[in-house]
Amino acid sequence: MGLPASILLFQLLHAAGLALWFSVVALNNLRAFAASAGAVGATMAMTPLKQPPAIDIPLLSRAINSSLIARLALLLILGLQIAAACACWIGCYHLLAAGDLVAARTWLNLALSTAVAFLLAMHLGGLWFGYWMRQESLQITHLVMLIWMAAMFFLFNADWA
Repeated sequence: MGLPASILLFQLLHAAGLALWFSVVALNNLRAFAASAGAVGATMAMTPLKQPPAIDIPLLSRAINSSLIARLALLLILGLQIAAACACWIGCYHLLAAGDLVAARTWLNLALSTAVAFLLAMHLGGLWFGYWMRQESLQITHLVMLIWMAAMFFLFNADWA
C-alpha cells in the first residue's frame, strides 16, 4: 500500500466512524426522544442550579419551564444530527466508491458544518442556562467535540500528498 492509499484509508475510516457516530446519536435521540427532551428541558429550566445546595444567582431569571420548547429545541438538534449523518454517509460513499476525496470533501464539510451548528447550539444554549456551574462534564464534552470537528476538517481538507 502506497502513501496516497494509506492516507485515503485513514480518511475513510475517520469519515465512516464519524458517519456512524452521527447516526447512533440521531438514533438514540429518536429512540429515547422523551428522555432526551427531558434532559434538554432540565437544562433550560436550570433545574441543576436549584438542587441542594442551590445556586441562587440572577441568571435563574433565564429559566424556561416549557416541555414544548424543550421538545422543539431537541427537534432542531435532531434535524441537524440527521442531516450531518446523511451528508457524512454520502461523503463516505464518494471516498469508498471512487476514492475521490475532492467529491467527498463537499459532503464531509457539510456534515462537519452541520455538526458544528448542533454542537454550538447545545454549547451556547447550555452557557445561556448556566450549565457550567453544575454540568461541567457536559460542557467539556461539547468543547471536546468541537475540537474533534475542527480536527476532522483539517484531516479532510489538508493536502497530505
